[in-house]
Amino acid sequence: MADEAPPPPSTPPAEQTPPASEPAPGESEVRADQLSLVARLRQPRTIISLVLPILLLALFAKSLPGFKLEELPGKILGSNPWLLIAAFVIFYAGFPLRGLRWAMLVHRTGFPLTVRDSTEIIFLSWLVNCLVPAKLGDVYRAYLLKINSPVSLSRTFGTVFIERILDLFAIVVLGLAAGFVSFRSGLPSDVQIVFLIGVVFVLVLAGGLLTMRNFGRRIITRLPLPHRVLEFYDRFEEGVFASIGLSALPRLVIVTGLIWGTEAMRLYLVVEALGLPGVHLGISGAFFVALSASLLTAVPLTPAGIGFVETGVVGLLTLVYAVSNTDALAITLVDRAISVLSIIILGSIFYAISPKRRGMGVRMAEPPSAPAAA
Repeated sequence: MADEAPPPPSTPPAEQTPPASEPAPGESEVRADQLSLVARLRQPRTIISLVLPILLLALFAKSLPGFKLEELPGKILGSNPWLLIAAFVIFYAGFPLRGLRWAMLVHRTGFPLTVRDSTEIIFLSWLVNCLVPAKLGDVYRAYLLKINSPVSLSRTFGTVFIERILDLFAIVVLGLAAGFVSFRSGLPSDVQIVFLIGVVFVLVLAGGLLTMRNFGRRIITRLPLPHRVLEFYDRFEEGVFASIGLSALPRLVIVTGLIWGTEAMRLYLVVEALGLPGVHLGISGAFFVALSASLLTAVPLTPAGIGFVETGVVGLLTLVYAVSNTDALAITLVDRAISVLSIIILGSIFYAISPKRRGMGVRMAEPPSAPAAA
């Protein structure tokens, strides 16, 4: 009421506990206008990053010999529609699996995120990754969870980070295994280089995680950084290592393997649907090509790795599997239509109707600080 007495002076405002939804120091710097999808799409650099790689790829295919572009429509239109539908379905089956994995990670940090909500947020973040460069979708995912629930933004960044680490480990390990099976008669020299890069990459990732776990805070505290950066790092590290543990690791590994299985099966079904003469990758070949292509999406210069991924997949198919240039381009275009173009179309519709982008979507099951057994 208006005439109610103020708090006694013995309880200074600095000691009062802020509500759970109040942002931690440094977290309020990520604003809605910075992550607005419409605003980002209007920026010239976003338009350039979308249009330029597509134009370069088209000029590349048109200028080089071996690409018979006039044959592409017939090859694509002659594909088996049922196998293409199966590729589409199995690709989208990966989203609930991704939602399950992220819900498991977030739940271990204290917030009971449902699989449905996590799946919807991930789908929206993929739309952002398909439209804007710099992997902004990962930031947008953490932001969406923040505006829909009383979680720490920096701790949520930690869960997204460890999820990406799991993906990179799975890509390299499964890709190496698929390569060994696919090239039993002998590894081509180009593939040996890819394998060497993969092994070094895994070792660097493992070393980085061990360094962060054992020496991360000591290194950060010795740098001349503001206190709010230290607090952000503490929450980030907590999100990284609290979300994953020995008890949860087997389930996370299994779910991650299933996720990348959907990626490989999508490419395998696309190849089978096109029915191109003499083109038979097999399951191991599809795993190797799909996982190798996924590494190229990590290049943050273009949305969804547009330009890099197409060039890489065509190169792998032609150089390693002796697929003709035109057939390799047909496979790549159909596969990317499912994995990128369909996300843009369906994701844009979902973005328009989703309450989560307005902070109205996640159902609050219980406060994140409450013990699960209470």
